Amino acid sequence: MNKEILSIVESIENKKLLSREEIFKILEFALSIATKKKYPYDIDVRISINRQNGDFHTFRRWLIVLYVTKPTREITLEAAQFENRYVRINDYIEDQIDSVMLNRFTTQIIKQEIIKKIREIEMKKILDNIYHYPNQIVTGIVTSIKKKYIILNLNDHIEVMMQDKDMIPKEHLKLGDRIKGILYHEHIPKKGIQLFISRSKPEILFELFKIEIPEVKEKVVQIKAVARHTGFRSKVAVISYDHCIDPIGACIGIRGTRIQAISKEIFDERIDIILWNNNPAQFVINAMAPANVIDIIVHEDSYTMDILVDTSYLSQAIGRHGQNVRLASKLSGWKLNILTVEEFKKKNTIKMRKIYNLFFKCLQLQKYIINILIKEGFSSLEELFYISDNVLLKIQDININIVLWIRKKLKKIFFNSLN
Repeated sequence: MNKEILSIVESIENKKLLSREEIFKILEFALSIATKKKYPYDIDVRISINRQNGDFHTFRRWLIVLYVTKPTREITLEAAQFENRYVRINDYIEDQIDSVMLNRFTTQIIKQEIIKKIREIEMKKILDNIYHYPNQIVTGIVTSIKKKYIILNLNDHIEVMMQDKDMIPKEHLKLGDRIKGILYHEHIPKKGIQLFISRSKPEILFELFKIEIPEVKEKVVQIKAVARHTGFRSKVAVISYDHCIDPIGACIGIRGTRIQAISKEIFDERIDIILWNNNPAQFVINAMAPANVIDIIVHEDSYTMDILVDTSYLSQAIGRHGQNVRLASKLSGWKLNILTVEEFKKKNTIKMRKIYNLFFKCLQLQKYIINILIKEGFSSLEELFYISDNVLLKIQDININIVLWIRKKLKKIFFNSLN
């Protein structure tokens, strides 16, 4: 019997999944389950295995309580002290009983409990790891393919699920395929904690860059932002504060080997490497690559930018199904409007005409004065209302009489609106 116990311990220990002491504790628990199945009523059992020779002894035990509610598992303090006067509430008293024989039936129970316990221990280790190191990348083997999800095996004991939303569109996986993904967990009602793997999260790019690009792992090159249209195209903004390092070249690799390895891992997704810049306008120009930007107009109040491109670059700037401009917008955090030079001129002419008509109608100024104000950047009555007289007087051809006229008209407009 002791040889069988030790052989079970050694076979599990060789897989390096658990420590020797953990294995002995699991075996003691499994043997207690097998022992309980011999009895028609509920009892409490403790197993003690000798760590050196594998011999084990079985004890039936009773919890000492004030009032007995489970006669097969509990005993009163008064009754327990007949056997041992030193025991207290919540202690146990024990009697040694016959141990189970390691036949086919008990061995099967032991195996089931060992697998169950190992799965619980490994799940706890994985969840602890996710808590301390979120967005870690793992490799799984496809074991089952369903209509809306796929089951993968991380090792011999842990299964994870990949849901529809976590898959790469148009990627057709087969049984036995080895794939990488970001491991995460969710609490499912009535099922508890469930492990999932995602290939659609942008975080997978961060982790793949760390694997394939030593400069990223060593933080010589930093990833500042990622925008992704899963399965089609991504943009990754990078920077290096070491002037000897070319961050884009480091990410692409010799003849594109590094970026191709990452792309291959995520179903040949196209990846654009963008140079990060603290200046939003310059960063957007970089993010619009490969399109050639002629000019850029920033509207900070609405957090938008008008991107001017030549007509010949329009389709490239927008990208297939709007991918390029949408990803550049997502990467920068700004709303981007793509315009040709002709469209911008037309849009600007319409805008200037609206401002001119507004100033003419409300302020009743001469044409040349309105044009001066527009040229100085004034585009609303509010801007003129809140600007100081001294600032207006510094503008060429604007004198005190014009300023007083503007003030008179603006006060009438705004005070009437209040009343």
